[in-house]
Amino acid sequence: MLDNPHKLIIPTVWLTQNQIPAQQGVFHVMTRVLPPPDVQISELVPHVMQCDILQPCGIRLCFISLDDKSAEDGCCNIIMRAGKPGNFKMVEPSNKPPPAKKSRKENNRGRLPDATCSTDTMEHQIWKEFPEDLFEAVIARLPVASFFRFRSVCSKWNSMLTSHSFSQQCAQLPQTQPWFYTIAHENVSTGAMYDPTLKKWHHPTIPSLPTKLIVLPVASAGGLVCFLDSGHRSFYVCNPLTRSFKELPARSVKVWSRVAVGMTLNGESSAGGYKILWVSCDGEYEVYDSMKNYWTRPGNMPPSITVPLDLSFGSQAVSIGGTLYFMRYDPDGIISYNMVSGVWQQFIIPAPLDLSDHTLAECGGRVLLVGLLTKNAATCVCIWELQKMTLLWTEVDRMPNVWCLEFYGKHIRMTCLGNKGLLLLSLRSRQMNRLVTYDVVSREWVKVPGSVLSRGKKRQWIAGGTAFHPCLAASA
Repeated sequence: MLDNPHKLIIPTVWLTQNQIPAQQGVFHVMTRVLPPPDVQISELVPHVMQCDILQPCGIRLCFISLDDKSAEDGCCNIIMRAGKPGNFKMVEPSNKPPPAKKSRKENNRGRLPDATCSTDTMEHQIWKEFPEDLFEAVIARLPVASFFRFRSVCSKWNSMLTSHSFSQQCAQLPQTQPWFYTIAHENVSTGAMYDPTLKKWHHPTIPSLPTKLIVLPVASAGGLVCFLDSGHRSFYVCNPLTRSFKELPARSVKVWSRVAVGMTLNGESSAGGYKILWVSCDGEYEVYDSMKNYWTRPGNMPPSITVPLDLSFGSQAVSIGGTLYFMRYDPDGIISYNMVSGVWQQFIIPAPLDLSDHTLAECGGRVLLVGLLTKNAATCVCIWELQKMTLLWTEVDRMPNVWCLEFYGKHIRMTCLGNKGLLLLSLRSRQMNRLVTYDVVSREWVKVPGSVLSRGKKRQWIAGGTAFHPCLAASA
C-alpha cells in the first residue's frame, strides 16, 4: 500500500517479450495514477508529468499527484528481466547521463606493457596459422598492380607465382577488363601497358626479348602475348606481367613476306596450352601447338578461298569459340579458320562507304567493325555490327559529335587495339594526338592520359599493339 490513500498505481500497459528488442531482454511496465471517484480527469491535466527514458533498459515512471507533491512522490524504474516473470527490481532514480563509449586508445591507456606484448604475440600466432589456401584466394583477388607491390613483402609471397595452387585460384576468377600492350613510333624497342581500371600506364621490361631486332605484339590469348620480329622470321610468347618467356621453334615453311597472326587457347586457360596460326597473302599457313611444341601444315588453302589474299594487316584477328577471323580486301569481307576442325571459310561483306582505317573487333560472340567515316571535311569514329543472316554491317554507335568537331578539316589516322569488348583508339594528325577507350557494352567513350617516356615526352602515337587479359598464372 502507498502512504497516500488518494494515490493508487496500477500497471496499464504491458509489453510482451516479442514487442521489445531481444538485445535488451527486459519487460517495461508503464503506470498511471487513478484518482478517487469524486475527482474529474480534467482536473488532473495540469498536474501530468511527462515520462522520459532514463536508459535503454528502463522507462522512467512519473506519478500524478492529487496534492501536487510530485517532488515528494519521486520516480523509479521498473525492470523485469526476460525469463523471470514477477521478479521486479526497484532502482533508485539517477540524474547521471549514460556512460560514454571510450575509444580504443583510452581503453588501452591503463594496460600494462606485458598485456600489449601478449596481444602482439597472439596476433603473430594467428597470422602464422592462417590457412595457406585462404591467403592465396585473397591475394589472387587483388588488383594486378597491387599484387606486384605485395610481392616485395616476403619471399613466400614472391614465390606464389610459381605455386600450382595459386595458379588454380587465379584460373577460377572471372576475366577482368583487358589491358593493352602497345609500342609507339617514338621508341619501338620498348613497350607500355595501359590498365584501364586504374587509368594508369606501366612500363614493363622483358629481358628475354631480342634487343637488336624490332619485335611487335601481334596477337594474344589467356594472358599471353605473341610477338613477331619485323623480319617475320621468329615468334615469341610472353606473359608481360610475370616475364614468363618462350621462343618458338623455327617454322617449317620459309615465308619472309608479311603474315597475319591469330592465337587461341586449347581450353579455358593457358594451362591447357595454346595454338598460333600465321597466314600469308599467297595462301601459305601453319599452326603451332604449345603442347607439341612444333609447327604443322594442316593442308592447302581450299579452292573456295580467293587467292592471293589481300589481308588487312592493320586489323588484328579476332577469336570467337576457337575460330579466328581475318579481314581482307578485294573482295571485301572476312576469312575464318577453325582451329579445331581445320576448315577455312570466306564471307563476302561489302564495306560501308567512305570508310578508312577500319579493323575487326569482338564482344560476346558478336563481330564488330571499327573505322573512320569521312565525308567532305568531317570525320567520325563509327562502330558497326555484322548481321550474320544478311552478311551486312549495321551501324550501332559513333563517337559523340562534340569530340568529332576536333577532327574537322584534319587528315586523321586511326589505330585500333582490342577485340574483347574494350577498344583503345589512337587518333592522330599533324596537329593533334588523342587516345580514347570505347566500352562496347556500356557504350562509353573515355579519354586516356598519355604515356610518358623517360625523357618526359608523352608517348601517344601508337604504332601497334594488342589487348590481353592480365593473368598471373599464365605461363608461356
